Amino acid sequence: MDTVRIVVADDNLQLRNMITEYLGEQSGMEVVGAAANGLEAIELVQEQMPDVLICDMIMPKMDGYGVLEQLAAMKLEKRPGVIALTALGRDDFIARAIDLGVSYYMVKPFDFAMLAQRVYEAAGEENRADALSTRIRQENNASADNLEERIANLFLTVGIPAHIKGYQFLREAVKMVIDNPDLMGRITKELYPGIAHRFGTTSSKVERAEFIALVSDRLRIKESA
Repeated sequence: MDTVRIVVADDNLQLRNMITEYLGEQSGMEVVGAAANGLEAIELVQEQMPDVLICDMIMPKMDGYGVLEQLAAMKLEKRPGVIALTALGRDDFIARAIDLGVSYYMVKPFDFAMLAQRVYEAAGEENRADALSTRIRQENNASADNLEERIANLFLTVGIPAHIKGYQFLREAVKMVIDNPDLMGRITKELYPGIAHRFGTTSSKVERAEFIALVSDRLRIKESA
């Protein structure tokens, strides 16, 4: 198919608009309708005959499970692939949705790029899904490379060359803190042990590393009680 036609059903207006805008910007995708509840979702499926329905499982008037049951009972020429979105990650809820015919079950919060990939897959567009998956990996790798470069440049700016003892430890520490800023308040309890685990050493060796001590002094890092 040239274009994957999509209906988005979610009672959260902000999220519904974000999904609609994001998917509408993707090549080969068109959002042909947006619903705030299950009844509107069924009406749009009948009117638009989409290739994919993205459906929240908790909605007013008719929830996502009711939508799935209605779709199963409707005599559609082509039933859309269904991607279930929900904050409910319980195994019994997932199993019920699968039994009712969902293609994919995504727990909120979700990655929008992954949602786009699932849309292609639910529509049977495996080649497009594979191409998008490759692009996501490339972008993630480029982002990681860019972060490594920024950290290296930062260290050089403050006068910390790569040969100083503990350089690798601190570089890992910076990346870990970027991913989880709360670690700044749990340096000896979580940050040092985390670094030690990744490098196959001990927390005490990490803590004694001259480079960690040097930068800790420069930045005046203090662990909260």
